[in-house]
Amino acid sequence: MTAVRVAGVGLTHFGQIPERTGRDLFAEASQLAFEDASVPREDVAQLNYGNFMGALAEHQGHQAPLMAEAAGLDCPATRYEEACASAGVAVREAVKTVRSGEADVVAVGGMERMTNLGTAGATEGLAIAADDLFEVRAGMTFPGAYALMASAYFDEYGGSREDLAHVASKNHGNAVENEYAQYQRAVSVEKAMDAPPVAEPLYLFDCAPITDGAAALVLVSDDYAEANDLDAPVGIVGSGQGTDKMALQDRDDLAWTPATEQAAEMAYADAAIEADDVELAEVHDCFTIAEVLALESLGLYEPGHAIGAARRGETAADGDLPVNLSGGLKAKGHPVGATGASQVVEMTRLLRGDHPNSDAVDDARLGITHNAGGTVASAVVHVLEVLA
Repeated sequence: MTAVRVAGVGLTHFGQIPERTGRDLFAEASQLAFEDASVPREDVAQLNYGNFMGALAEHQGHQAPLMAEAAGLDCPATRYEEACASAGVAVREAVKTVRSGEADVVAVGGMERMTNLGTAGATEGLAIAADDLFEVRAGMTFPGAYALMASAYFDEYGGSREDLAHVASKNHGNAVENEYAQYQRAVSVEKAMDAPPVAEPLYLFDCAPITDGAAALVLVSDDYAEANDLDAPVGIVGSGQGTDKMALQDRDDLAWTPATEQAAEMAYADAAIEADDVELAEVHDCFTIAEVLALESLGLYEPGHAIGAARRGETAADGDLPVNLSGGLKAKGHPVGATGASQVVEMTRLLRGDHPNSDAVDDARLGITHNAGGTVASAVVHVLEVLA
C-alpha cells in the first residue's frame, strides 16, 4: 500500500479575527503549507476542504472552488462537512486518494470563521450539528449536552469538577509556547475551579472558545517524495472513522463514545498497531469531559480511569502519555471546520521536532489525532509515524 507522507503544513493564528474573510485565512494557511512542502502547486491533483458553518457565518456556500482559488490551485476541489469533524474527514479522504494511486499530491485543510457572529450567533450556528427535531427545538445546546455526558460519567464512574479543572489547566499550560494558540496563558486549577458555571458540572474553563482560523497540509505519496527528494519524515499510516446515533436520548450509554471506539479500532488495524503503541495524542477536547471520554474510547485508558489522568500527571507534557501538547481545542482554539486538519498539523510538527513542545516528546515516533463531530456522533482517528 502506498505510504502517505506529510510534505508540508500551515496554520494561521487561532483566535478572534472577525475582520478577516474565510478565503483570506485559508490562503494564508495554504501559502505556509506550500512553502513548508516545497511542492509546486501545479502538481496538486485535488483539494479536500473542511468547513461546517460557512453558509451561516459568511453567507457563502459552494466554498471549495473559492478556497482552491484562494490557495492558488487549479484542480478539482470538494468541501467536506461533518460538523466539528469536517477537516478530519477531509484528511481521511485525502489519505485514501493518495493510497489508491489516484493522485500523488493532494492539498487538504479547513477553515472556520465564527467570531463575527457573536456568541449568540455562533452558539445557534453550532447547534445545527445536533438533532434539530429532538434536541435543538427542546433547547439543547452543546454545553448542556456535554454537561449531561459529564453527569452520566460521574454517576457511573465517579470523578469531580476538580478532575476536569486539571484537564483545563494542563491544556492551557501546553498552549503557552504555541504561537498559533488562541490563549497563550496558564490557568491554575484553582482559577478553573473559581470560574463561573456554564452548564453544571461544566464551568467556563471546561469549554473551548469560539475561534477563527485555518489549517492546511500537503500530502504526497512515498514515490513522489522519493522522486522529488522531499524532506517529509512523518507519514499518516492509519485512518479510521466511526458514527453513532445523533441524539443523546437514543444512545445506550452517555459515558461512552462508540464512534471514537470504531474509528480507533479501524485506524489501529490500518496501521497494524495496538493502543499501547501510542506515545502521544491530540484529542478532541471541545469540553474537558470530552478529553476524558476520548482517552477511554480510544483504548488508552480503561473505562472510569481517564478522569484522574491529568490530576495524576499521566497526560502532562512530562507524563507517560502526553495529551494535547498543542493546547488542544480548549486553549489552542476550535475553529470547527479547521480543527481536524490542525490536529494533524500539530502532530506532524511534534513528531518532526519543530513544535515548541517537541522537546517533551523528542524520542516519540508514533502519535494519534482524534477529531469528533457534535456529541461524537462522528469521529475520525489518524495514526502518524516517523518513517525516516
